[in-house]
Formats: sequence, C-alpha cells, structure tokens
Amino acid sequence: MTTTRRTAICLTAASVGGVGALSACASTQDSEKKSAGARVATSDVPEGGGLVRDGVVVTQPRPGEFKAFDVRCPHQGCAVDQVTAEAIVCPCHGSQFALADGAVTQGPATEGLTPRTATVDGADVVVS
Repeated sequence: MTTTRRTAICLTAASVGGVGALSACASTQDSEKKSAGARVATSDVPEGGGLVRDGVVVTQPRPGEFKAFDVRCPHQGCAVDQVTAEAIVCPCHGSQFALADGAVTQGPATEGLTPRTATVDGADVVVS
C-alpha cells in the first residue's frame, strides 16, 4: 500500500490529537480513493462536452479524444460541477476551463485544472 503525504499527516495528527483528528481525515482519504481510479463509459461522455463523476472531470473535446482533470478548482479548491460545450465551470466564483487542456478561459482562477491520465479500455475511459 502506498502512503501519501496527506495520509502520513493524518496518521501523525491522529497519534497526537486522538480520534477527533483522525475522523477529520477520513473524508479526505475517501475523496483520494474515489478520484484514484474513476471509470466512465465512453458513451456517457458527450462529444464536445464532458461530465463530472467520482472526483474527476472527463471531457471529449473531439470525437474519440478523451481528457481528464481533477475536479478541484485551483482558485480556492471548490469542486467544478458542470461541463458545457464551451467550458468546465466552477460554481463558486465563475472560473471556466477549456475542455481540451483544462486551461483557464475565465478567471478568477489563474492556473488550469490539474490534468489526469485518461485511457480508453474497451468501452470505458479509465482515469488515473
């Protein structure tokens, strides 16, 4: 099992702060697991659009080309929640990102979405 930096910090906090500190880390670890290996049917990802699922954004900017990004907006960490034909949209402050590469198309975010690896496996896109 691989220990992430965040997991190590949570374990240290638990040993110093007790059960309360450990329970605060549980949701963080759950979200890491969810986004670690999302699997989406290629047919669920619209051409020229995309979807948000299991902590990732999966887009299909051109037919047969799939891209994936972390769901967290780099501006203040809100989860993007919508993909339109024009952009990936963050509901908190209105930042928008390009479907093809996650680059900022409208601020206040100044950095793009974190890219993930999207691999087609049969009829699915596997995100790692």
